[in-house]
Amino acid sequence: MSLSNPASTPQPSYTAKDLQVWLASFFAELLGLQPAEINIQQPFDSYGLDSAQVMIIASKVEKLLGFQLSPLLVWHYPTIESLSQRLAEEFGGSETELFQI
Repeated sequence: MSLSNPASTPQPSYTAKDLQVWLASFFAELLGLQPAEINIQQPFDSYGLDSAQVMIIASKVEKLLGFQLSPLLVWHYPTIESLSQRLAEEFGGSETELFQI
């Protein structure tokens, strides 16, 4: 399923830092932690994420950025820092493309 925005609605712009803050906050909520407890350089698997949680993360990122991405991206970019950098680099693409590695 790809997400698209109406052509008249400008797509918001997010920097890697914006995405780091958002992802840390979302991870904290998902894991029942405080955002300050999330280390952006710590691997996701150290938080005990399961496949269902990875799918939730992918879905939330899709809604935020407006394009579909592969849940495998979380495993290829295994920290908030690396994932947010990758997402910021690719953010300029089409809203309807499938974001894969």
